[in-house]
Amino acid sequence: MKRLLSILLCFVSLSVFANEPAAEASKGEGFNPGEMILEHIGDSHEWHLATLGEGEHATHVSVPLPIIAYQPTKGLSMFSGGQLAHGHSHNGLKLEHDKLVAEDGSKVYDFSITKNTASLLFSAALMLFVFTAVARGYKKNHGRAPSGLQSFFEPVIIFIRDEIAKKNIGPKYERYMPYLLTAFFFIWFNNLLGLMPGAANLSGNIAVTMVLAVLTLIITLASSNKNYWAHIFATPGVPKPLLPIMIVVEFLGIFTKPFSLMIRLFANITAGHIVVLSFISLVFIFKSWAVAPVTLAFGLFINILELLVAILQAFIFTLLTSMYIGGAVEEHHDADFQIGGGDGADQAHVPAH
Repeated sequence: MKRLLSILLCFVSLSVFANEPAAEASKGEGFNPGEMILEHIGDSHEWHLATLGEGEHATHVSVPLPIIAYQPTKGLSMFSGGQLAHGHSHNGLKLEHDKLVAEDGSKVYDFSITKNTASLLFSAALMLFVFTAVARGYKKNHGRAPSGLQSFFEPVIIFIRDEIAKKNIGPKYERYMPYLLTAFFFIWFNNLLGLMPGAANLSGNIAVTMVLAVLTLIITLASSNKNYWAHIFATPGVPKPLLPIMIVVEFLGIFTKPFSLMIRLFANITAGHIVVLSFISLVFIFKSWAVAPVTLAFGLFINILELLVAILQAFIFTLLTSMYIGGAVEEHHDADFQIGGGDGADQAHVPAH
Protein backbone atom coordinates (compact mmCIF):
# COMPACT_ATOMS: atom_id res chain seq x y z
CA MET A 1 0.00 0.00 0.00
CA LYS A 2 2.84 2.39 0.86
CA ARG A 3 4.54 1.66 -2.49
CA LEU A 4 1.26 2.33 -4.31
CA LEU A 5 0.85 5.66 -2.52
CA SER A 6 4.46 6.61 -3.37
CA ILE A 7 3.93 5.82 -7.06
CA LEU A 8 0.63 7.76 -7.04
CA LEU A 9 2.37 10.74 -5.43
CA CYS A 10 5.11 10.67 -8.07
CA PHE A 11 2.51 10.43 -10.86
CA VAL A 12 0.61 13.45 -9.51
CA SER A 13 3.89 15.35 -9.19
CA LEU A 14 4.72 14.65 -12.84
CA SER A 15 1.24 15.80 -13.89
CA VAL A 16 1.63 19.09 -12.03
CA PHE A 17 5.12 19.66 -13.44
CA ALA A 18 3.79 19.02 -16.95
CA ASN A 19 0.90 21.43 -16.50
CA GLU A 20 2.89 24.64 -16.81
CA PRO A 21 5.01 23.63 -19.84
CA ALA A 22 1.77 22.78 -21.66
CA ALA A 23 0.38 26.25 -20.98
CA GLU A 24 3.62 27.90 -22.06
CA ALA A 25 3.93 25.81 -25.22
CA SER A 26 0.40 26.75 -26.25
CA LYS A 27 1.38 30.40 -26.53
CA GLY A 28 2.80 31.94 -29.66
CA GLU A 29 6.21 32.04 -28.04
CA GLY A 30 8.57 29.09 -28.46
CA PHE A 31 8.91 26.70 -25.57
CA ASN A 32 12.11 27.29 -23.60
CA PRO A 33 12.90 24.19 -21.49
CA GLY A 34 15.87 25.82 -19.74
CA GLU A 35 13.78 28.77 -18.57
CA MET A 36 11.00 26.47 -17.39
CA ILE A 37 13.39 24.23 -15.43
CA LEU A 38 15.19 27.13 -13.78
CA GLU A 39 11.83 28.64 -12.79
CA HIS A 40 10.79 25.41 -11.07
CA ILE A 41 14.03 24.78 -9.18
CA GLY A 42 14.67 28.42 -8.29
CA ASP A 43 13.26 30.71 -5.61
CA SER A 44 10.30 33.02 -6.19
CA HIS A 45 8.35 35.90 -4.62
CA GLU A 46 5.12 33.95 -5.11
CA TRP A 47 4.15 30.32 -4.52
CA HIS A 48 2.94 29.05 -7.88
CA LEU A 49 0.73 25.98 -7.48
CA ALA A 50 -0.73 25.25 -10.92
CA THR A 51 -1.82 26.66 -14.27
CA LEU A 52 -5.43 26.03 -15.28
CA GLY A 53 -6.37 26.31 -18.93
CA GLU A 54 -4.24 27.19 -21.93
CA GLY A 55 -3.11 30.20 -23.91
CA GLU A 56 -4.59 33.62 -23.17
CA HIS A 57 -7.35 32.06 -21.04
CA ALA A 58 -4.90 30.32 -18.69
CA THR A 59 -5.38 30.97 -14.99
CA HIS A 60 -2.33 30.88 -12.74
CA VAL A 61 -3.07 29.61 -9.24
CA SER A 62 -0.52 31.26 -6.94
CA VAL A 63 -0.20 32.27 -3.32
CA PRO A 64 1.18 35.84 -2.96
CA LEU A 65 3.95 36.14 -0.40
CA PRO A 66 4.90 39.18 1.73
CA ILE A 67 7.29 41.69 0.21
CA ILE A 68 9.61 43.27 2.78
CA ALA A 69 12.09 45.74 1.31
CA TYR A 70 14.28 48.52 2.64
CA GLN A 71 15.35 51.48 0.49
CA PRO A 72 17.81 54.01 1.92
CA THR A 73 15.81 56.82 0.25
CA LYS A 74 12.28 55.62 1.17
CA GLY A 75 12.74 53.41 4.21
CA LEU A 76 10.93 50.13 4.91
CA SER A 77 8.15 48.85 2.65
CA MET A 78 5.83 45.94 3.45
CA PHE A 79 3.01 44.78 1.15
CA SER A 80 1.59 41.71 -0.56
CA GLY A 81 3.52 40.19 -3.44
CA GLY A 82 0.28 40.18 -5.43
CA GLN A 83 0.81 43.92 -5.99
CA LEU A 84 3.80 43.08 -8.23
CA ALA A 85 2.15 40.30 -10.24
CA HIS A 86 2.07 40.41 -14.07
CA GLY A 87 4.79 43.08 -14.31
CA HIS A 88 3.03 45.65 -12.11
CA SER A 89 4.94 47.99 -9.81
CA HIS A 90 4.13 49.24 -6.33
CA ASN A 91 5.72 51.91 -4.17
CA GLY A 92 8.48 52.31 -6.74
CA LEU A 93 9.37 48.59 -6.70
CA LYS A 94 8.99 45.90 -9.35
CA LEU A 95 10.19 42.39 -10.17
CA GLU A 96 12.70 41.78 -12.94
CA HIS A 97 13.38 38.08 -13.54
CA ASP A 98 11.96 37.55 -10.05
CA LYS A 99 14.46 39.96 -8.51
CA LEU A 100 13.15 42.94 -6.56
CA VAL A 101 14.46 46.23 -7.99
CA ALA A 102 13.63 49.92 -7.70
CA GLU A 103 12.16 51.72 -10.71
CA ASP A 104 14.58 54.61 -10.23
CA GLY A 105 17.57 52.26 -10.04
CA SER A 106 18.33 52.95 -6.38
CA LYS A 107 19.58 50.29 -3.97
CA VAL A 108 17.03 47.82 -2.57
CA TYR A 109 17.60 45.44 0.34
CA ASP A 110 15.20 42.52 -0.07
CA PHE A 111 14.03 40.78 3.15
CA SER A 112 10.91 39.28 1.59
CA ILE A 113 9.33 35.97 2.58
CA THR A 114 10.10 34.06 -0.62
CA LYS A 115 8.91 30.60 -1.61
CA ASN A 116 11.96 28.93 -0.06
CA THR A 117 11.64 30.96 3.13
CA ALA A 118 7.96 30.03 3.46
CA SER A 119 8.87 26.38 2.86
CA LEU A 120 11.58 26.62 5.51
CA LEU A 121 9.11 28.02 8.05
CA PHE A 122 6.58 25.32 7.17
CA SER A 123 9.12 22.50 7.54
CA ALA A 124 10.32 23.94 10.87
CA ALA A 125 6.72 24.05 12.15
CA LEU A 126 6.14 20.50 10.88
CA MET A 127 9.24 19.21 12.66
CA LEU A 128 8.22 20.94 15.90
CA PHE A 129 4.78 19.34 15.67
CA VAL A 130 6.11 15.86 14.85
CA PHE A 131 8.88 15.70 17.44
CA THR A 132 6.81 17.31 20.16
CA ALA A 133 4.41 14.42 19.61
CA VAL A 134 7.33 11.97 19.70
CA ALA A 135 8.57 13.50 22.98
CA ARG A 136 5.08 13.18 24.50
CA GLY A 137 5.08 9.54 23.39
CA TYR A 138 8.34 8.89 25.26
CA LYS A 139 6.88 10.39 28.44
CA LYS A 140 3.57 8.56 28.08
CA ASN A 141 5.05 5.16 27.18
CA HIS A 142 8.00 5.23 29.56
CA GLY A 143 9.01 1.62 30.17
CA ARG A 144 6.49 0.35 27.62
CA ALA A 145 6.47 -0.38 23.91
CA PRO A 146 6.39 2.74 21.70
CA SER A 147 3.22 3.69 19.84
CA GLY A 148 2.07 6.19 17.22
CA LEU A 149 4.68 8.53 15.77
CA GLN A 150 7.18 7.37 18.39
CA SER A 151 7.13 3.81 17.00
CA PHE A 152 7.94 5.11 13.50
CA PHE A 153 10.76 7.51 14.40
CA GLU A 154 12.37 5.62 17.29
CA PRO A 155 14.22 3.08 15.06
CA VAL A 156 15.61 5.95 12.98
CA ILE A 157 16.74 7.85 16.08
CA ILE A 158 18.37 4.75 17.56
CA PHE A 159 20.10 4.03 14.24
CA ILE A 160 21.60 7.54 14.15
CA ARG A 161 22.71 7.19 17.78
CA ASP A 162 24.23 3.70 17.57
CA GLU A 163 25.45 3.44 13.98
CA ILE A 164 26.50 7.03 13.29
CA ALA A 165 27.15 9.03 16.46
CA LYS A 166 28.64 6.35 18.73
CA LYS A 167 30.81 4.73 16.06
CA ASN A 168 32.25 7.95 14.66
CA ILE A 169 32.38 10.31 17.65
CA GLY A 170 32.92 7.92 20.55
CA PRO A 171 32.14 8.46 24.24
CA LYS A 172 31.38 12.18 23.74
CA TYR A 173 28.60 11.49 21.22
CA GLU A 174 25.70 12.59 23.44
CA ARG A 175 26.40 16.32 23.27
CA TYR A 176 26.24 16.20 19.44
CA MET A 177 23.07 14.12 19.12
CA PRO A 178 20.69 17.14 19.01
CA TYR A 179 22.54 18.62 16.02
CA LEU A 180 22.91 15.31 14.19
CA LEU A 181 19.22 14.48 14.62
CA THR A 182 18.16 17.99 13.60
CA ALA A 183 20.35 17.94 10.49
CA PHE A 184 19.17 14.47 9.46
CA PHE A 185 15.45 15.09 9.83
CA PHE A 186 15.63 18.64 8.45
CA ILE A 187 17.26 17.38 5.25
CA TRP A 188 15.03 14.30 5.00
CA PHE A 189 11.78 16.22 5.57
CA ASN A 190 12.65 18.95 3.07
CA ASN A 191 13.83 16.43 0.47
CA LEU A 192 10.45 14.68 0.72
CA LEU A 193 8.50 17.95 0.75
CA GLY A 194 10.37 18.97 -2.41
CA LEU A 195 8.82 16.00 -4.22
CA MET A 196 5.28 17.16 -3.45
CA PRO A 197 3.30 18.84 -6.27
CA GLY A 198 3.98 22.58 -6.35
CA ALA A 199 6.53 22.38 -3.53
CA ALA A 200 9.69 24.45 -3.10
CA ASN A 201 13.16 23.12 -3.88
CA LEU A 202 14.57 24.04 -0.47
CA SER A 203 17.24 21.31 -0.23
CA GLY A 204 18.35 22.24 -3.74
CA ASN A 205 19.03 25.83 -2.69
CA ILE A 206 22.77 26.31 -2.26
CA ALA A 207 22.25 28.99 0.41
CA VAL A 208 20.45 26.43 2.61
CA THR A 209 23.08 23.73 2.12
CA MET A 210 25.79 26.33 2.76
CA VAL A 211 24.28 27.23 6.15
CA LEU A 212 24.16 23.54 7.12
CA ALA A 213 27.79 23.07 6.06
CA VAL A 214 28.91 26.20 7.94
CA LEU A 215 27.16 24.95 11.09
CA THR A 216 29.07 21.68 10.75
CA LEU A 217 32.34 23.61 10.35
CA ILE A 218 31.65 25.79 13.40
CA ILE A 219 30.76 22.81 15.60
CA THR A 220 33.82 20.88 14.40
CA LEU A 221 36.22 23.74 15.11
CA ALA A 222 34.58 24.57 18.45
CA SER A 223 34.98 20.93 19.51
CA SER A 224 38.56 20.49 18.30
CA ASN A 225 41.33 19.59 20.73
CA LYS A 226 45.14 19.81 20.69
CA ASN A 227 45.45 16.51 18.89
CA TYR A 228 43.31 17.81 16.00
CA TRP A 229 45.50 20.88 15.45
CA ALA A 230 48.71 18.94 16.02
CA HIS A 231 47.71 16.60 13.19
CA ILE A 232 47.25 19.61 10.91
CA PHE A 233 50.40 21.58 11.75
CA ALA A 234 52.65 18.61 12.58
CA THR A 235 51.29 15.67 10.61
CA PRO A 236 52.82 12.50 12.13
CA GLY A 237 55.00 10.37 9.88
CA VAL A 238 55.66 13.12 7.32
CA PRO A 239 59.31 13.97 6.51
CA LYS A 240 60.26 17.47 7.60
CA PRO A 241 60.98 18.74 4.03
CA LEU A 242 57.38 17.87 3.07
CA LEU A 243 55.83 19.26 6.23
CA PRO A 244 55.17 22.80 4.84
CA ILE A 245 53.25 21.27 1.93
CA MET A 246 51.23 19.02 4.22
CA ILE A 247 50.36 21.93 6.50
CA VAL A 248 48.81 23.76 3.54
CA VAL A 249 46.97 20.63 2.39
CA GLU A 250 45.64 19.80 5.86
CA PHE A 251 44.62 23.42 6.54
CA LEU A 252 42.72 23.63 3.26
CA GLY A 253 41.07 20.33 4.18
CA ILE A 254 39.35 22.08 7.10
CA PHE A 255 37.29 24.08 4.59
CA THR A 256 37.04 21.65 1.67
CA LYS A 257 35.21 19.11 3.84
CA PRO A 258 32.19 21.33 4.61
CA PHE A 259 32.38 22.66 1.04
CA SER A 260 31.91 19.12 -0.24
CA LEU A 261 28.93 18.70 2.12
CA MET A 262 27.34 21.82 0.66
CA ILE A 263 27.90 20.89 -3.00
CA ARG A 264 26.94 17.21 -2.62
CA LEU A 265 23.52 17.89 -1.12
CA PHE A 266 22.77 20.80 -3.45
CA ALA A 267 23.86 18.97 -6.61
CA ASN A 268 22.14 15.65 -5.92
CA ILE A 269 18.76 17.15 -5.03
CA THR A 270 18.79 19.70 -7.84
CA ALA A 271 19.93 17.12 -10.41
CA GLY A 272 16.92 14.90 -9.66
CA HIS A 273 14.47 17.73 -10.33
CA ILE A 274 16.28 18.74 -13.51
CA VAL A 275 16.23 15.20 -14.90
CA VAL A 276 12.48 14.79 -14.24
CA LEU A 277 11.65 18.16 -15.80
CA SER A 278 13.93 17.40 -18.76
CA PHE A 279 12.00 14.22 -19.53
CA ILE A 280 8.72 16.16 -19.39
CA SER A 281 10.14 18.87 -21.65
CA LEU A 282 10.83 16.31 -24.40
CA VAL A 283 7.08 16.11 -25.09
CA PHE A 284 6.93 19.83 -25.88
CA ILE A 285 10.27 19.92 -27.68
CA PHE A 286 9.17 17.19 -30.12
CA LYS A 287 5.59 18.60 -30.10
CA SER A 288 4.17 15.11 -30.04
CA TRP A 289 2.28 13.20 -27.39
CA ALA A 290 3.62 10.00 -28.95
CA VAL A 291 6.76 10.32 -26.82
CA ALA A 292 4.70 10.95 -23.66
CA PRO A 293 4.52 7.29 -22.50
CA VAL A 294 8.31 6.91 -22.71
CA THR A 295 9.12 10.23 -21.03
CA LEU A 296 6.47 9.62 -18.36
CA ALA A 297 7.89 6.17 -17.61
CA PHE A 298 11.45 7.45 -17.25
CA GLY A 299 10.31 10.52 -15.30
CA LEU A 300 8.28 8.35 -12.94
CA PHE A 301 11.27 6.05 -12.40
CA ILE A 302 13.53 8.99 -11.54
CA ASN A 303 10.88 10.44 -9.23
CA ILE A 304 10.60 7.14 -7.35
CA LEU A 305 14.39 6.99 -7.20
CA GLU A 306 14.36 10.42 -5.57
CA LEU A 307 12.44 8.94 -2.64
CA LEU A 308 15.53 6.84 -1.94
CA VAL A 309 17.88 9.76 -2.61
CA ALA A 310 15.91 11.87 -0.11
CA ILE A 311 16.87 9.71 2.87
CA LEU A 312 20.24 8.70 1.42
CA GLN A 313 21.46 12.30 1.20
CA ALA A 314 20.26 12.98 4.76
CA PHE A 315 22.18 9.90 5.93
CA ILE A 316 25.37 10.84 4.05
CA PHE A 317 25.36 14.42 5.38
CA THR A 318 24.84 13.21 8.96
CA LEU A 319 27.45 10.45 8.63
CA LEU A 320 30.16 12.75 7.25
CA THR A 321 29.33 15.41 9.86
CA SER A 322 29.79 12.87 12.65
CA MET A 323 33.11 11.75 11.11
CA TYR A 324 34.42 15.33 10.99
CA ILE A 325 33.36 15.94 14.59
CA GLY A 326 34.85 12.60 15.64
CA GLY A 327 38.18 13.57 14.10
CA ALA A 328 38.12 16.85 16.04
CA VAL A 329 37.42 15.31 19.46
CA GLU A 330 39.57 12.18 19.10
CA GLU A 331 42.14 11.84 21.85
CA HIS A 332 45.77 10.97 21.06
CA HIS A 333 47.05 7.76 22.69
CA ASP A 334 50.83 7.36 22.70
CA ALA A 335 51.28 4.78 25.40
CA ASP A 336 48.24 2.59 24.99
CA PHE A 337 45.66 1.36 22.59
CA GLN A 338 42.03 0.44 23.00
CA ILE A 339 40.38 -2.90 22.53
CA GLY A 340 36.73 -3.86 22.74
CA GLY A 341 33.59 -2.30 21.34
CA GLY A 342 30.55 -0.49 22.60
CA ASP A 343 30.40 3.20 23.25
CA GLY A 344 33.77 3.42 24.98
CA ALA A 345 32.57 2.73 28.53
CA ASP A 346 33.69 -0.89 28.45
CA GLN A 347 36.95 -0.44 26.56
CA ALA A 348 40.16 -1.76 28.06
CA HIS A 349 43.49 -0.01 27.85
CA VAL A 350 46.50 -2.23 27.29
CA PRO A 351 50.00 -0.73 27.68
CA ALA A 352 52.06 -0.71 24.49
CA HIS A 353 55.54 -2.21 24.51
